[in-house]
Amino acid sequence: MFEFAGKVAVITGAASGFGRAFAQKGASLGMKLVLADVNPEVLAQTVDALRAAGAEAIGVPTDVSSAAQVDALAQAALDAYGRVHLLFNNAGVGSSGFLWESSANDWSWVFGVNVMGVAHGVRAFTPIMLAQNEPAHIVNTASVAGLLSPPAMGVYNASKHAVVSLTETLYHDLQLAQAAQSGTQGGLVGCSLLCPAFVPTGIADAERSRPAELRNDRAPTRSQIAAGKQLQRAVQAGKLSADDVAEITFEAIAARRFYIVTHPGIMESVKLRHEDIEQLRNPVDPMSLKPEVKNAN
Repeated sequence: MFEFAGKVAVITGAASGFGRAFAQKGASLGMKLVLADVNPEVLAQTVDALRAAGAEAIGVPTDVSSAAQVDALAQAALDAYGRVHLLFNNAGVGSSGFLWESSANDWSWVFGVNVMGVAHGVRAFTPIMLAQNEPAHIVNTASVAGLLSPPAMGVYNASKHAVVSLTETLYHDLQLAQAAQSGTQGGLVGCSLLCPAFVPTGIADAERSRPAELRNDRAPTRSQIAAGKQLQRAVQAGKLSADDVAEITFEAIAARRFYIVTHPGIMESVKLRHEDIEQLRNPVDPMSLKPEVKNAN
């Protein structure tokens, strides 16, 4: 079992959504918090609120797409607390619409945050955790979009599939590295893959955090507008809250469980995709089992 009290958690995308819920849950368990977000004003408000409730927390404004800024985040955590026991590579953004209508800026922005943000976190923090020689854990936030390929979400889907593969490989690499050190399977440093479905968070309004240099000059296409409305509808209809996802995630960390699928009903769609692959048949629309989402407008 992973023990939380008195340990240090670093959380990216911590000013809202899942990140803020992770911070609140960590604080309730007596953790020391290092919170990172690209929005310094909202981050400061989050830190102040947690401190007012008695938490020990610092905020570090961070653009996770920048290797240098994630390195600085790691150093800030060590400077403040001397250790890092729990890392949430959580920051994420998204764009939608037909794949060929996605601009180069869309690809750069989404992959910079969703993929390189996770990669920078793994690169910066894993050596610290391994050197500490005490229990530590990494949670990478992917999505059910990393297990499926819904239409009109191609850039986001591709980024989250990358996070799934990255995290599964991280699990194997940690096993090999620590077995080489100890001569036994397992190890003190573990990881988990978080794949939530639709939850009322700020992901549908991610455009607000897009940097100016990666904004699109042209107006959204019809497919992008329609997909955006569908996403807003689906997110707001989510039956679990960010707090619910935080509870599920911390339970999984405590048990050192790798796969964290917060909405078990989605597994029928995952199974459908796997059957497509196994039977070499053409892909079935994963939303065919979710008409309430597919028909949202």
